[in-house]
Amino acid sequence: MQRARTEQDQPPIHVVIVEDDPCFSDALSKVVRDAPDMRLAGIASTRAAGLAMLQGPPADVLLVDLGLPDGSGIDIIRAAAQQWPSCSIMVSTNFGDEMHVMQSIEAGAAGYLLKDSSPTKTVDEIRSLASGGSPISPLIARQVLERFRQGVSGSGTATSSQAAPAGSDSAPLSAREKEVLDLITKGFTAHEIAKLMQLSHFTVRTFVRRIYTKLKVTSKAEAIYEARTQGILAD
Repeated sequence: MQRARTEQDQPPIHVVIVEDDPCFSDALSKVVRDAPDMRLAGIASTRAAGLAMLQGPPADVLLVDLGLPDGSGIDIIRAAAQQWPSCSIMVSTNFGDEMHVMQSIEAGAAGYLLKDSSPTKTVDEIRSLASGGSPISPLIARQVLERFRQGVSGSGTATSSQAAPAGSDSAPLSAREKEVLDLITKGFTAHEIAKLMQLSHFTVRTFVRRIYTKLKVTSKAEAIYEARTQGILAD
């Protein structure tokens, strides 16, 4: 009889932190180290050090502060989205203005937390991010919703003039994303796909989330239908 999978069977979430506040960095590093399902893969306190870490093995989750002493954390987000495409990126900052929020999301951040969250709460959000969620502080979520409402009301006929179509060349599926989608079509689960592709299941969930975003869908069935409609997958 096959033994049921437990939390101990899951690979740890490898976390990298880019944070220049020593007190906040120490507190966050401690709770990550103490979490049984996480590994602290690296810490940086400057933009330059953060960019240098991207030359190493990719992490599952990257936490980035925006106000670094030698530049903006957005530069790290943008570079990580290119160099670590399977990594989920989350902002942890004191900046809650619309400009920083939108620039971070456009650069590749999948989560945005203000530093009013406790380190323990942040660890819970890391788990959520690694599992395919997009943790956002309530104040930031309100701003994003308001920005969306303004975009819809100002465009008259939805936002098609502001955003590229789902199947346009501006957001094609990568080769790895197509491979994941093909396996999903064949009925494999995220854990099974992770084994077949020799990836962590967190990485697979990141690919799935990006597939959904690019195809503008919210379920596997919709993703398969949309991919076949656009000719990404054969019927």
